Amino acid sequence: MTRDELVRSTRQLIDEGDRLVGNPNLGALKVWLQLTDDLLARAWGSMDRYHLAWLSVGRPSASIRGRAMTDDEESGYVRDVASAKTAVLRMSVEALTRHGMPFVGESRD
Repeated sequence: MTRDELVRSTRQLIDEGDRLVGNPNLGALKVWLQLTDDLLARAWGSMDRYHLAWLSVGRPSASIRGRAMTDDEESGYVRDVASAKTAVLRMSVEALTRHGMPFVGESRD
């Protein structure tokens, strides 16, 4: 993957994250999270459980664990997760465009 391809793909996922914040949908969030995880792992390498736990991205608050969320709680959860993961994607683009950081599997084609 080239740097331009990675930046373009990441920006598309940022746009979708922004849409999820504005129009929360749990099913769409799950698909989007998988796509973001796949892209970030492909670009930067996979994260181990320690890093994922430290980020706490996608972890519902203790008050809603073990029971179904209300519609308002679900919408808030989707907004929170989408906002947090979109921030990670924005940092990724910043690393690529502003700082020129190399990434896993970078090709110069």
